[in-house]
Amino acid sequence: MHWNQTKAKSKNNKETTRILKPELEGFFFFFWTMETVREDVEEYSWRDVKVPALAQQSELGKESGERRGGRDILVAVDHGPKSKFAFDWVLAHLCRTDDTVHLIHAVSSVKNEVVYEMSERLMEKLTIEAFRVAMVRTKARIVEGDTGKAICKEAERLKPAAVVMGTRGRGIIQSVLQGSVSEYCFHNCKSAPVIIVPGKAAGGESLT
Repeated sequence: MHWNQTKAKSKNNKETTRILKPELEGFFFFFWTMETVREDVEEYSWRDVKVPALAQQSELGKESGERRGGRDILVAVDHGPKSKFAFDWVLAHLCRTDDTVHLIHAVSSVKNEVVYEMSERLMEKLTIEAFRVAMVRTKARIVEGDTGKAICKEAERLKPAAVVMGTRGRGIIQSVLQGSVSEYCFHNCKSAPVIIVPGKAAGGESLT
């Protein structure tokens, strides 16, 4: 097994290095790609997760006509109940069958295999549920660094129809005013509207 390294320049002529690990074929097999992009002095690292292929593209097309012109919806997820509540809200109230749900999970280190495996299992569960409930396809990425900044960077890359995230049960206004990830995204995400879904005051399902 060997590693392939490629270099490319982005639109602003900033050099990007990609290190690609060979893909593994199979229903529950995953691959990862790690890329570090330097912007001034800030680094942004990520690993893509290949989520389960629950149906062939042609089969999805039969269910929804032509899967063209669908929207990209970016959903910030973690292992907590407020994240799960926001994810469920997206499936119930926002998604159409031609949409693609992009899951983003911010972690302390994309190189930590224990952290990565936990995120991998989380993405797998959410992918299966998204297909079962709303018949939508899913893409997943874990990112390293500040959660709010990572979400805004992904929104800038994807230009989604919406960025969706949960909050604690204290309410939207308090979340925005008192300082949180949702507050940061509310003020700094310029590429898409931010939808803040208030969580339940207590209880809720956790994906751990």
